[in-house]
Amino acid sequence: MKSRLTAVILAAALLAGCNEVASKNEAGGAPAMPPTGVSFVELKAETLPITNELPGRIAPTRIAEVRPRVSGILVERVFEQGSIVQEGDVLYRIDPEPFRVQVASARATLQRAEAVQLQARQEADRQKELHERRVTSVQARDNAIASLAQADADVAIAQAGLDAAELNLHFSEVRAPISGRIGRALLTEGALVDSSSGVLATIQQLDPVYADFTQSANQLLSLRRSLEVGSLTGPRPGEASVRLKLDDGQEYPQKGRLLFSEAAVDTTTGQITLRGEFPNPDGDLLPGMYVRVLIEQGIEQNALAVPQQAVQRNAGGQAQVYVVGADDKAELRSVETGRIVDTRWVITKGLSAGDKVIVEGFQKLRPGAPVAATPWEGARKTAEVAAN
Repeated sequence: MKSRLTAVILAAALLAGCNEVASKNEAGGAPAMPPTGVSFVELKAETLPITNELPGRIAPTRIAEVRPRVSGILVERVFEQGSIVQEGDVLYRIDPEPFRVQVASARATLQRAEAVQLQARQEADRQKELHERRVTSVQARDNAIASLAQADADVAIAQAGLDAAELNLHFSEVRAPISGRIGRALLTEGALVDSSSGVLATIQQLDPVYADFTQSANQLLSLRRSLEVGSLTGPRPGEASVRLKLDDGQEYPQKGRLLFSEAAVDTTTGQITLRGEFPNPDGDLLPGMYVRVLIEQGIEQNALAVPQQAVQRNAGGQAQVYVVGADDKAELRSVETGRIVDTRWVITKGLSAGDKVIVEGFQKLRPGAPVAATPWEGARKTAEVAAN
């Protein structure tokens, strides 16, 4: 009887406790989840450059083929292959002895012609004097004058022959037509060469160098239309920034300048060729090297950009971001992304200046969830990178 009474008392106490808990839940509701800690960036309108990354190749600013201009046997190669040569340096020597003989012969011919000229001049002077004294006939005077004219012509011919012989002797030394880096020797000593023998070596001027790159004609046309309507601001003439990214991903330290763009479109590719010029003091850029050219072709005013990590995509591929909405609750927005500037997406639609975009902590959020938002620490580093 005593144990039964104890059981009844315990059951009554338990029932009373449950009723108390139920009444508390009905009065105050379920305990609320604590807000999720997140980091955000507040969007501000910026002026951002429009930089396109385009494929290109390095080309020398000047290239010259070394060729012989006279016939003969190569007796000496003077230059070191792969070295830097200066304009006018002797590169090859062709056997000069035959040309020296030709010079001596031409000089002797000139001397003989000058002797005949001297004799003809003296005879013409004598005939003029005799004619004035009426001792000789007019015919004799005219013949003497004609002989002098012929002697003058013979001297001119002999002088031209001497000049040609001396020029050939000069050309027996094959010289560098430009300054630059010379390649390998294509002919060796002992070879018989003439003007049709081909190239002896090639010289390329590699400081500065050209970077030839291509861009879609449609893309270039779109940029020009944006400039015309005023949504973009173009760089001033001669101030377009051009940079290089090497094949290994490293950026070339020297900045270049844009020279020109072709006036025609390649019919097979629909591309327009552009050319930039870059300093190459250390010879790091070699002809034929593949590069990526970073060219600034405009400036966008009032642009909005968010860190790439803040953008997520749904199953349909639509870009989305979380923003800190009213009452510090997460709000999911669909956005449209444009180009990438450094490590940020440029947002073309869906956000406004002043919006607080969540960068860290959104992985556990759902729309409408309360958040405890603090400024993102990486925003300062991003601003520093953009400033540099």
